[in-house]
Amino acid sequence: QVQLVESGGGLVQPGGSLRLSCRPSARTSTTNTMAWFRQTPGKEREFVAAIRWSSDSPYYGDSARGRFTIARDNAKNTVYLQMNSLKPEDTAIYYCAAGAAPYTVTSINDYINWGQGTQVTVSS
Repeated sequence: QVQLVESGGGLVQPGGSLRLSCRPSARTSTTNTMAWFRQTPGKEREFVAAIRWSSDSPYYGDSARGRFTIARDNAKNTVYLQMNSLKPEDTAIYYCAAGAAPYTVTSINDYINWGQGTQVTVSS
């Protein structure tokens, strides 16, 4: 199974920025699509953004569109989630995910590899 190593979470004030990173331990057909989800206690895991290694076209959930940017660095084998204009409601555990996801990218069922999660807290 591919391991996903996440980093970059932390505490930030409202309006601030954070950048999350995710690096898979291997590149296989099960890591063709990389994504970020987030989850708060008592709620379902929510799709944030996704991107494929072979395409420059990103996908965004409603909560991320306009404020977050997903990008990949093929040379570094790393995917980033740049989060700007953060709000208290962005507070969550953010999970990196990887899967083949050849058709849809927004469901947790599209992904078979998951990171351990990184906490993002937006608070003054």
